[in-house]
Amino acid sequence: MADTSMSETPADTQIGNGDSAESLSEEVKKKAEELKDKANEFFKNGDYSQAITYYTQAIELYPYVAAYYGNRSFAHLRTESFGYALSDASKALQIDRNYVKAYYRRASANMALGKFKVALKDFESVIKVRPNDKDAKAKYSECKKIVQMQAFQRAIAVEENHKSVADSIDLASMSIEDDYQGPRFEDGKVTLQFVKDLMQTFKEQKKLHRKYAYQILVEVKKFFVKQPSLVDIIVPKGEKFTVCGDIHGQFYDLLNIFDLNGLPSEENPYLFNGDFVDRGSFSVECVLVLFCFKLLFPNHFFMARGNHESITMNQMYGFEGEVKSKYTSQMADLFTEIFNWLPLAHCINNKILVMHGGLFKDDNVTLDDLRKIDRNRQPPESGLMCELLWSDPQPMSGRAESKRGVGTMFGPDVTRKFLERNNLEYVVRSHEVKPEGYEVSHDGKCITVFSAPNYCDTMGNKGAFMTLRGDDLTPKFTSFDAVPHPNVKPMAYANNLFGLF
Repeated sequence: MADTSMSETPADTQIGNGDSAESLSEEVKKKAEELKDKANEFFKNGDYSQAITYYTQAIELYPYVAAYYGNRSFAHLRTESFGYALSDASKALQIDRNYVKAYYRRASANMALGKFKVALKDFESVIKVRPNDKDAKAKYSECKKIVQMQAFQRAIAVEENHKSVADSIDLASMSIEDDYQGPRFEDGKVTLQFVKDLMQTFKEQKKLHRKYAYQILVEVKKFFVKQPSLVDIIVPKGEKFTVCGDIHGQFYDLLNIFDLNGLPSEENPYLFNGDFVDRGSFSVECVLVLFCFKLLFPNHFFMARGNHESITMNQMYGFEGEVKSKYTSQMADLFTEIFNWLPLAHCINNKILVMHGGLFKDDNVTLDDLRKIDRNRQPPESGLMCELLWSDPQPMSGRAESKRGVGTMFGPDVTRKFLERNNLEYVVRSHEVKPEGYEVSHDGKCITVFSAPNYCDTMGNKGAFMTLRGDDLTPKFTSFDAVPHPNVKPMAYANNLFGLF
């Protein structure tokens, strides 16, 4: 929870206009505290955007309280603005080196960016300040294990020369028990009836047999390996096409999309634009159903990689733990291998570019540049692949440092230039929670679609999907509320260390 107390601050701390903490009136300090309290209430209610607004106002009035920055850092973490969270945590520590929560916030942000070694230093700092803090010692120990595990994995990867997990799966040796009551393949294949049975099975919180799960994964990998990094989609005149944004393991809301808009088929094609997993605790169910539709309708069902289809995110936000809990560690590795092959972007009728995150730091990027991306790897920290997965639009012109600490922020002028250079009409992306589930910005040229309503059971947002027709490509939006789901909390399978978030 956000801090509610004021930290001690040095009396001679200076502000940009030359005022000192001592010279500001008690009335100003009181007003700042009121703004902080108001922000805390929004934080408690899950409205992190409003919380950030009021923490910011408190800071502008009285910029000497470490807790104000620490609280805003926490709110930025909740909105996945890791870059801003890092900055605020560091500012809090400039004010008060003993403000322990700021070390936690900064460690959290660094972990979110995959920088576990840097995070480990902050846990060491906590232990120095509080040597008897059992919680701090436990988090330090857990983070150290991850650093050591990553080093071991790097060594193994070199030794094994990237052997394929899919090729090592021995399906023939997997037997199906006589008492298994779940869905079964017909003639060794996924059928529409199988997928319908599978969705009902998952709805009842039952499991698919591991042999079938493995077979789905091995088969779907073959499709993705053959696809380019930028997939071209043609929507014929008069026909409908649907784009969905982040699902984030919210299986029951995924089923609701299909109830509202119809099951995928050759007559009802879909594109799911990344972040199928993590956060929500039914990620395995989501991604297996989506993969089944890919197998059923390979030319009418499309999936793009999101920033959460990566090892670091899956370790933190629950997917890896969920796969290990419901199936095996080997299957988690197989998912990673498949995610590496997911396409990075789709172009509809040569006029609409769809990617998970956004545009680029370079004005000269072309669609051919995207086609040439070597995507079979973990997302890098910079470059076109990184920006496709991580970037966000901003209302002002130009570019700015990413609020997430990776990728870039891009303005309406950047969008316009990109569209003109590539003869496109507009871009569609996901990646960000929106109150109505979608947002149209940059003079109608940049559309955000987010399909996980009441994200993490706390955000209160609607989900949405976008439909268009091949005739005029005009986007239409359908917003929807969250539906009930079993009493399994988001992040139920995340590593205990990530309770920091």
